[in-house]
Amino acid sequence: MKRDIYQAIADPTRRAILTLLTISAMTPNAIAGHFNSTRQGVSKHIQVLAKCGAIDQAQRGREIYYQLNIDKMKEIDRWMEAFRKLWEIRFDQLDNLLKDL
Repeated sequence: MKRDIYQAIADPTRRAILTLLTISAMTPNAIAGHFNSTRQGVSKHIQVLAKCGAIDQAQRGREIYYQLNIDKMKEIDRWMEAFRKLWEIRFDQLDNLLKDL
């Protein structure tokens, strides 16, 4: 059963992992080195991200590297676009109101 991407990115640790993977593909140990939690804890977060399709894995020799799934991130961006437009309209309205004061 696939996990929901929005539920997965609700967690700050998982968002931080995604941010790390925007730089380059990383091994689980390299990812875990950026957090003050156990390797097992980070692995669970990686599993959630993999199950929802946010990250992909690739075997290189003995190592497994995780990388960001850009297509899944684009899906989130398309969903967020409607909210972005709404925020821009409301901020423009606030700007106009403040100018009138």
